[in-house]
Amino acid sequence: MADHAPVLHMISPLTQVSPFDVNMAFDAGYANVAPYPHVTLDEVRGLTQDMMFSRPPQAAPRTGLFIGGRDASLALDMAEAARAALFPPFEISIFPDPSGAFTTAAAMIAKVEKQLSGPRHGGLQGADVKVFGATGIIGSIAAIIAAQAGARVTLVSHRGLMAVELKAAEFKQRFGVDLACDAAESDAEKAMLLAGSEVVLSAGRAGVEILPAAALATAGRLLVAADVNAVPPSGIAGIGAYDDGSALAHGAGVGIGPLAIGDLKYRVQHMLLQRLRTTSRALYLDLGAIFALARELA
Repeated sequence: MADHAPVLHMISPLTQVSPFDVNMAFDAGYANVAPYPHVTLDEVRGLTQDMMFSRPPQAAPRTGLFIGGRDASLALDMAEAARAALFPPFEISIFPDPSGAFTTAAAMIAKVEKQLSGPRHGGLQGADVKVFGATGIIGSIAAIIAAQAGARVTLVSHRGLMAVELKAAEFKQRFGVDLACDAAESDAEKAMLLAGSEVVLSAGRAGVEILPAAALATAGRLLVAADVNAVPPSGIAGIGAYDDGSALAHGAGVGIGPLAIGDLKYRVQHMLLQRLRTTSRALYLDLGAIFALARELA
């Protein structure tokens, strides 16, 4: 019998599959990578069945389906559609990570949790967390992971409440998490929100300073601030790209920079792809599994 090598099928609703994810797949040891752009939700079931029925059962777990794109909800819907198509013994492995957001958000929260373990008894449990850039894919997923870990999370919008209220309603239905919502457009409004915050996450548009020094100076209870923006200026004033628990230049607490988060994100995605390539049983890598590994590696 032929040796059935691991195969990674990479689907995306976009015009291209992410070169970042393709590189990650090769670096994780895959010799066989097949990209599929322009995939719609209603095509996922048929593609999944083609992946599973074309290989013997013993090769099914090492037949991986990676789901990309830029829309977290669509990627999750695609993952659920693929999973619904599976049945023994033709169960393939599934890994959604659109825009790398699931692994990035998991790395961000794992880094925050590690820094909280010293100054705050209980870590994230009950912590007051404000998420700026909460309508974006990384901010929204980070909010979900933090809430699932027990934090009291507020989604903060700079465009009025409706955008984050819609997100909160969607996440309540899909994940069962309760998220508060608030709006802050001016620096004064941001300062008021920061006054009671213990953790601040910035996941806004690249190259935009969301939290200035003056707002941070009012955050007397702040323990940890984390920023995923690697394009200058920082999303949070004073956080360096490589900061990993350095004292904040403005106000209380410590900062975690984008390259410190990115290093952990890379290791998480790399190891999960390796697991898909070598597993002997089918894996479904949901947010819980992704965050569990980020916690372990942090």
